[in-house]
This record gives sequence, structure tokens and C-alpha cells, in this order.
Amino acid sequence: MKKFLPLLTILLIAAIVAIVFISLSKKEKMITIQKGNIQKLPLKIEKGHVNDTECKMIITDTTYAAEAVAPNGDTWFFDDPGCMIKWLKGKPFEKEAKLWVKAVDTKKWIDAKKAWYSLTDPTPMHYGFGAREVKKDGYINFEEMRLKMLRGENMSDPRIRKRLLGL
Repeated sequence: MKKFLPLLTILLIAAIVAIVFISLSKKEKMITIQKGNIQKLPLKIEKGHVNDTECKMIITDTTYAAEAVAPNGDTWFFDDPGCMIKWLKGKPFEKEAKLWVKAVDTKKWIDAKKAWYSLTDPTPMHYGFGAREVKKDGYINFEEMRLKMLRGENMSDPRIRKRLLGL
């Protein structure tokens, strides 16, 4: 029994943390999906009341926010474009989804597939892909960003981070 005591303690702590998060989520009426967005336009993200669909973080800042809208109008929210890319992979509507990102340069919602992406922005999940409406040297297009994200070639990898920042 003594051998299992540390494991049981860890499991008990994890269960308590999970219960606290679930109860907070219900209390605050947190949302991760909004149904009925038939126009497929970006929806307002109420800060502190929306969870990132992929990483489950509460969205408190929309500087790097993203949204994915399925053909049926279901809309999912993300605090980081990288989270959207990870989550979207393999979904039956991956190619048909309307994708939106908040542009860092213009503060407007723009089509994610037409955006330009920095490699080194301080995004919430540290992937580094901040969206821009206006292209500048060093920015990459959506498909390049998507491939880098799916291959793990982003700022969350210490080796990539060191190379990109010239450290």
C-alpha cells in the first residue's frame, strides 16, 4: 500500500484540480463553440468567458485570436493561430472551414488563408505565428505557417526559437 500512496496522492490532486476547473467553467458559463453562425463571419470573443478549443486556456486577450467556422455555422475559438491549426487537422471539414485571425497590424479580423504570418511573435501558446494583413519581409503565407505548425517548426521548440531569434 505504501508503494501506491504517492500515486494515489497525485491522482487525488489531479481530480481536485479537474473538478475546480469544471465547476469554474460552469459557473462562468464558459464557451468553446458557438452554433448558428450561418454567415461564417468572425464572432465577438467575450474576454474571460471563452475557452480556446485546443489548449483550453481562457481567452483574456484577443491580440492573436483565431476562429474556425464549419460549413454548418459552428464556430470554435482560439487564443493562438497555432492552436487553430493543430485542432483543425483531420477534421472532416478541414478544407471547407472558414478561418479567421485577428491581424496584429490592423486589429481587424481577416481571412486566415490570406494573412501573412510573423515567425517570432509572443503568441499565447508561444508558437510565434502572429497574423498580419500587410506583407513585410520575413513573413510567410498561410500554407507555410500551417506546415511549420504541423511539423513543430515554431517558437515552442527551443532549438527553433534560438535559431529564429539569433541567440
